[in-house]
Amino acid sequence: MTTTRPQAAHEPIDLRGPEFAEDPFRTIERIRSAGRVVRGRFLDNSEVLLVAGDEDVRSILSDRRFVTDPANVPGGDPGNRRSEMLRVLGVRSDLVSYLTDTILDKDGVDHVRLRKLVSRTFTVRRVNELRPRIRRAAEELLAALPEHADDDGTVDLLKHFAYPLPITVIGDLVGVPIEDRARWKGWSDQLVGFDRADPAQLNDALAGAVDHARHMIAERRAAEHGDLLGALVHTRDEDGDRLTESELITLVFTLIIAGYETTAHLIGNGTRALLDHPEQWEMLRSDRDLVPAAIHEMLRHGGTALITRPRYATETIELGDREITAGSAVIAVIGGANHDQDIHEDPYRFDITRHHGRPGEAHQAFSHGMHYCLGAALARTEGEVAFDALLSTYPDLSLVPGRPPQQQAVPGALRLTELPVRLGT
Repeated sequence: MTTTRPQAAHEPIDLRGPEFAEDPFRTIERIRSAGRVVRGRFLDNSEVLLVAGDEDVRSILSDRRFVTDPANVPGGDPGNRRSEMLRVLGVRSDLVSYLTDTILDKDGVDHVRLRKLVSRTFTVRRVNELRPRIRRAAEELLAALPEHADDDGTVDLLKHFAYPLPITVIGDLVGVPIEDRARWKGWSDQLVGFDRADPAQLNDALAGAVDHARHMIAERRAAEHGDLLGALVHTRDEDGDRLTESELITLVFTLIIAGYETTAHLIGNGTRALLDHPEQWEMLRSDRDLVPAAIHEMLRHGGTALITRPRYATETIELGDREITAGSAVIAVIGGANHDQDIHEDPYRFDITRHHGRPGEAHQAFSHGMHYCLGAALARTEGEVAFDALLSTYPDLSLVPGRPPQQQAVPGALRLTELPVRLGT
């Protein structure tokens, strides 16, 4: 079969530019219209290939011939491109590995080994056991919202509900003391936006997270703790070759940050979508059986992550009539997959009934394949509890006229910085 080169007639689509950060779906549609496999430029100015169709994204993410660590490409450059990018952005050499040697960066048996250590904590059964605790936390935060209102009755729902709820849940699960959770929020803000952060602040945040993780680990060695971190420390000390000290530290802050960042923006973006479509809010308010389906639509329509980190082809691979050569970096545009009109009719329409009665997940907001989100069940459960409690407590919630929600211009992500609302009567 004759193969063709990806997007030969087009200039690379730049993911670094303001368009992708400020109007990501316009860029995604440019990718889709340019071809099935499209040349692009990533945040470090490296050339990548972009795929945005649902079938192709699933193929890239489930095919183990694509790896997350470029050192696993046979005959390729063993240098870690992500490490090089972080050094260019000013991350201290002694801290780089804590961002590049995470469970998200592991392939094959190493990934499976780390995943098994924590996966039993995130089973559907275990997560359902957390529902009463999540409900209590949600109700306490919602009851306190009037205390945070401005003189005109405006409350930032992101600051006072969407963030604190998942921080409380993951903090309890991992074992982060209540008094330290605000510090983790600050560190997370810097680490999530590492490509825009001031190098000094970024290094301070990373060093702070690493040091605090090390401190919590030491506490659990000194005394028993009935939390996830205590269990991981026990695993490390009883069977050290299964989990290195560096992996343990990295797992701690990966779980904490990933454990609440995505969920916070599920709640924030989902609330905005509902309030932007009042008929959907009313439908959900009158029929709570739609809440699980609504969560899936929120994830599809406005999931936080729009792209994955690069995957590297370990050999030359054909994708349809395209050829991806060995060593090529490929980015799966999951925001494109979630708005693929061949899979989702009228994909930019927000419809909370879209997934009702359908088994499984039609979207890829939690990724796909080996790196499917470890905490997906927890995030869905938190979302279901959060919106059921929100609808019960403030059925007349509304956006504030003249003060729209503020979107953070982050390439590859949908994140609000503020969600002003009125609680209603």
